[in-house]
Amino acid sequence: MKRIVKAPEDMTNLLKKTSGSLADFSNKAQSLKILTDIVRQTCPDLPENAWQIANCRQDLVVIEAKSPVWGQRLQFERNNITQQLATQTQGIFCKIEIKVNPNGNRRAVAKVVEKPKKFMSQSTAEQLNSVAENAPPGLKEVIKRLAKHANRD
Repeated sequence: MKRIVKAPEDMTNLLKKTSGSLADFSNKAQSLKILTDIVRQTCPDLPENAWQIANCRQDLVVIEAKSPVWGQRLQFERNNITQQLATQTQGIFCKIEIKVNPNGNRRAVAKVVEKPKKFMSQSTAEQLNSVAENAPPGLKEVIKRLAKHANRD
């Protein structure tokens, strides 16, 4: 029997063929990458960690600046960036919104609160032992093991 050899398909081609949410995410990620490159080329002096493309919808690109200073710098270059976006995207994106978000995408780290250990009282252990005496053999063993966890101070 002859072996069938299949060349692996490129993931980008697979994503272009599909129409689900994964394809939408892929297209949006590629669009955001292209828009980021356009802004980088227009303002090469801006540090990479001072801004990011937050979103793109309809004909609007949302740029987040990490501080008001960088937001103002982007405002100065707004016309140049808008022109470059309009020419390189064939008019798909022609508006820019600049927002200041000092926290970026950082999330507050929630502190894990340890629950206090609960101990069984001696009287509860005695009650469990008395219940275990009338229980079937399998359940009797389980209840007695549970009663052994009593706080014996």
